[in-house]
This record gives sequence, C-alpha cells and structure tokens, in this order.
Amino acid sequence: MVLSCAVSLDGYLDDASDSRLVLSGAADLDRVDELRASCDAILVGAGTIRADNPRLLLHSQARREARVARGLPPDPVRVVISGSGALDPGCRLFAHGESERLVYVSDRALAEAKTRLDGVAKVVAAGSPPDLEFVLADLSDRGVGRLMVEGGSSVLTQFLVDGFADELQLAVAPIFVGDSRAPKFVGHGEFPWHADRPARLVGVRQVGQDAVLSYALSEGFRAI
Repeated sequence: MVLSCAVSLDGYLDDASDSRLVLSGAADLDRVDELRASCDAILVGAGTIRADNPRLLLHSQARREARVARGLPPDPVRVVISGSGALDPGCRLFAHGESERLVYVSDRALAEAKTRLDGVAKVVAAGSPPDLEFVLADLSDRGVGRLMVEGGSSVLTQFLVDGFADELQLAVAPIFVGDSRAPKFVGHGEFPWHADRPARLVGVRQVGQDAVLSYALSEGFRAI
C-alpha cells in the first residue's frame, strides 16, 4: 500500500480558504497519475470528497489503454471511507467514470447510506467506526492488491498510526501556507516511526517545481 500526498514547506495539505489549493505542479500531477495507473484502487476519506470533489480517474488516456492491454479496467477502483455515509450522490466521483465505487460506512449508517447512494456505489458496513483492517481485508477479497491512499489528513493519520502503509510518497511544494487553521499532513498520534526507529528514505527527486520524498515504511515495500 502506498500513501501519496502533496504538502507545503510548512506541512499543510491545503489552505483555509473555500477554494482548493493545488500544491503540485503539472509535472508532479503527471507523476501522481502514473502512480494511480500502477494501483488497483484509490482510497480517500469523506472529507476529501466534500472539500475537493475529485473524480479519482486517470487523466492520461494512454495509461488507461495500457491498463486495458494488461487485462485491467481502464481506471482503478475508487474507494471512500465515510462513517456516516452522508455523501452527495451527485458529486463528481459518482457522476464520472465507469470504474467500481466502494463506500465503507459504519454499521449503523448502512441502511441510510445504501438508500442515499443507490445506483452510484456499493456500500459496505465496516464496523463502528469503520475498521481499517476490515476495509483492507475486504478490498483484498475483491482483488485489490496494490492500494493508493490519497487523503485527507485524518485518513492518512489513521493508516500511518495503525502501521498499514508500506510506502509514503510525499511531494513538497515550494510554498508556505502559514495558517494554523489549514489542514496539516497528519494529526496527533503514536506513529511507528520516531527518533529510535526512523522511516527509511529510499528516494529523493525533483519533479518540476516540487521535491518528491519516498519512504519505505514496512517490509512490504516494493519499488515500482
């Protein structure tokens, strides 16, 4: 599993305005598209859907065609974790693309979420609150071998604290946000990597205006 996100020099994922701050330059956005194409599924939290309204589809038609040539769907499966399941069925994730959409919700929200998202997504009860271990096991049963987690902050924090990630690809944009109201890369937590057990840096490269840092976080790390 690979975690992927872009941050400012002071560690923010976005600013505090109502409009989305795009941190990555064009070259890094293309790198992320290539990474998406290598994965079986892309996962985000409900907050990312509400804040950014993403489609979570590949931008490159050539990469879609290459996936099809390998016997894969054109786009990865799109996965959302939402405790309440209170997502807009008209959002771009549900309105665009043909790839499978899975929404994991808390047990108590299952019936309402199924009604709300009927016809646009498969809704799965994953515990109260949704349990990441269950989500990962269920995705594996559905044939997802390589998962990409794109955010937001609470989802990234949970995956890191629970030690489920194999790799982190962190793009650092050459700007400061400078607003403590803005969302940080991660929140509070007891992370497996600390002064006595640092994460292993396996790559540093310049991609356009951005610096991309790659870290191996588990024995399951494999470079692609």
